[in-house]
Amino acid sequence: MKTISELLEGAAAKAGPVVRGIGDDQLSRATPCSEYDVRALLNHLFGVVANFQVLAAKEPVDFSRTPEFVTGDWRGRFGDETALLVKAWAEPGTEEGVSGGMGLPARTVGLMVLGDLTVHAWDLARATGQDFTPDPDSVAEMEPAFAEMAPQARKMGVFGEAFPPPPGATAFERMLAGTGRDPGWSPPRP
Repeated sequence: MKTISELLEGAAAKAGPVVRGIGDDQLSRATPCSEYDVRALLNHLFGVVANFQVLAAKEPVDFSRTPEFVTGDWRGRFGDETALLVKAWAEPGTEEGVSGGMGLPARTVGLMVLGDLTVHAWDLARATGQDFTPDPDSVAEMEPAFAEMAPQARKMGVFGEAFPPPPGATAFERMLAGTGRDPGWSPPRP
């Protein structure tokens, strides 16, 4: 079994090109997350990456605010922040015990950020017309974990109601459907 930091490294390698491929003219586009346009989803993802660096150290975080991260060289900064996330989760003991900020097993918290990084990279790729293939090791770890988390995640409003996966769906498509996403989503026509 791979460590969370190894999985995050693979996921970041897939997410980075998507973020770097987003044009400034695409920031107002719709995403599969109906409450977020591309800019808002980028800000959310940046916030997740930053907050889960803190959670790796088992410290509490404040999820109630989302600063504006999409300024200056935000594309380059995303790479820097994901590298810091990988490093934070590589520290000895990070996957042991309970997360100080969330009260969940540390590895579960690591899988949550892995899921955010992977699923939101797909969301952003779909919204901006880019190709995205998730890291297969990440999907293999996340699919059963997300299936287990789904009922509680729906109660908390983190996942939407499950979407019926298409016939012959891949593991990743089943995972997306479990979060309430349509794996065949495409942006509305202008």
